[in-house]
Amino acid sequence: MDFLEKLDFLMKRYDLNKRSLSRKSEIPYTTIDNWYKRGYENLTLPTLRKLATYFNTTLDYWFLDEITDPNYGKSSGFKVEYTEMEHIKKYRSLDAPGRSHVDSVLDWETERVAQAKESSDTIEHLQQKLTIHPTPPRFFAYYGKIAAAGTSVEFSDIAAGVRVYPENEINKGADYVIGVNGASMEPEYSDGDIVYVKKTEDLNVGDIGIFQKANNIYIKKVGETGLISLNPKYPGLTADGDRILVLGKVLGKAENN
Repeated sequence: MDFLEKLDFLMKRYDLNKRSLSRKSEIPYTTIDNWYKRGYENLTLPTLRKLATYFNTTLDYWFLDEITDPNYGKSSGFKVEYTEMEHIKKYRSLDAPGRSHVDSVLDWETERVAQAKESSDTIEHLQQKLTIHPTPPRFFAYYGKIAAAGTSVEFSDIAAGVRVYPENEINKGADYVIGVNGASMEPEYSDGDIVYVKKTEDLNVGDIGIFQKANNIYIKKVGETGLISLNPKYPGLTADGDRILVLGKVLGKAENN
């Protein structure tokens, strides 16, 4: 099928005449009419692109007489562009040594591009891993669920486990983490929460800290006149003749992990 035979075939399929094709494809009517009167030797690439776009075909469908299926190349994604057709014509004009030389260059360049893509994919993979893990993890000594009342051992004697958290603005100054036991600091800290703690003995009014009284560990807020619970149902912490030690300042709640 030559160009006009393909055009006639598609015009009949879509019930078009020269004027309706001109209007819908935005190709001048005189151009289409001249194809039938004077031939299509002066057919231009921009005009072919308009036909290919309107009829939803590939360009090579119009270039190659042996291609008769308008759907050729669309499902496989294989399309021959105009410049590629020119290269094919030149290749066919070469003798055997010339074709062998072109084949060698194509093989070299294909291998080079494949290697470059492999390197690029490796770099992209590493970048994705860095994006997924933008900050290094931190390891914290973990003193179980003890920050309330009822612990019957010295804080310094409690065996610490290890918890790992991504480094962030809250925990970058923390020295260890500790679990909350009970509801005395609700709603800010609930039973089972884990908090970041910075080792310090200096606390200001409004700070929340970890305290030791006798053999018990507490989490309380520093008030104007003493250590208080956030939950009004629970009493504050008073010395009652025992020394209260400051073990650290609570910096915030740790993420679940």
